Amino acid sequence: MLVSYTEENYLKAIYSLSRLYNDAEVSTNQISEHLKNKAASVTDMLKKLSDKKLIDYKPYKGVKLTDKGKKTAIKVIRKHRLWEAFLVEKLKFKWDEVHEIAEQMEHIQSDELIQKLDNFLGNPKCDPHGDPIPDAAGKFSVQRSIALSSAKQKNSLVVTGVSDHSSEFLKYLSNSGISLGDNLKIEESNGYDRSLKIKVNNKHSLFLSHKAASNILVEIK
Repeated sequence: MLVSYTEENYLKAIYSLSRLYNDAEVSTNQISEHLKNKAASVTDMLKKLSDKKLIDYKPYKGVKLTDKGKKTAIKVIRKHRLWEAFLVEKLKFKWDEVHEIAEQMEHIQSDELIQKLDNFLGNPKCDPHGDPIPDAAGKFSVQRSIALSSAKQKNSLVVTGVSDHSSEFLKYLSNSGISLGDNLKIEESNGYDRSLKIKVNNKHSLFLSHKAASNILVEIK
C-alpha cells in the first residue's frame, strides 16, 4: 500500500502527539495546531487514513494509530533520525541545521538504502539531538534521561539530548558551549527563579534559566 508524503507526515504527527499525551487519543485540534493546518483539511486527511486502516478515527472522539499506522510512523521517524545522524556525522552539518533537510529525506522509500545507511553509521542508538533511533524492527533503546532542572546539585551529569528541537534553542546551546556528551555539574541553584549555575566539562561556568534547564536532558553518571 502506497502512503503519500503528506500521509506519512500526519502519521508521524499523530504518533508524536500520542506519546506526548501518554498514548492517549489525539484530537483533531491538536493535530491541526501541530501541523499548522486548517481543521477541515485535517478532518479530510483523517478520513483518508481511516479508509487505509492506518488510524482508528471517530469524529469528535479523537484518533489513534492502528498497528499498521504505528509501524509506518516509526519507520518515518527511523529514517528522519538516521538522516540527521548522517548529515551531522558525515557531512558536518551543525545540529541546528539538519531538521528541515531530514524532513525531506525521511520520505525515501528504499528499505535497503536505509538499512545500509544504518550499517554505514555503525547502527547509532541516538540522533544528534539525543533522540533514540528505532531499529529495523521498530524498537527504541531505553532512555533514562531527566531534565537538567530536575537534577540534584551533588549529581555528576552528562548531556544526552534536548526536548526543544528548535534551531534557536540549539544555537543557544552551541553558543553557550553545551553539546551532547558534555559533563555538567550544578554549582548553584537559585530558589527565586530556579535558574542554575552550571560547570561544563570542569572548564567554564554559566547561568541557565529554568526554561533552558528544563529543555536539556541529562543522565546521572
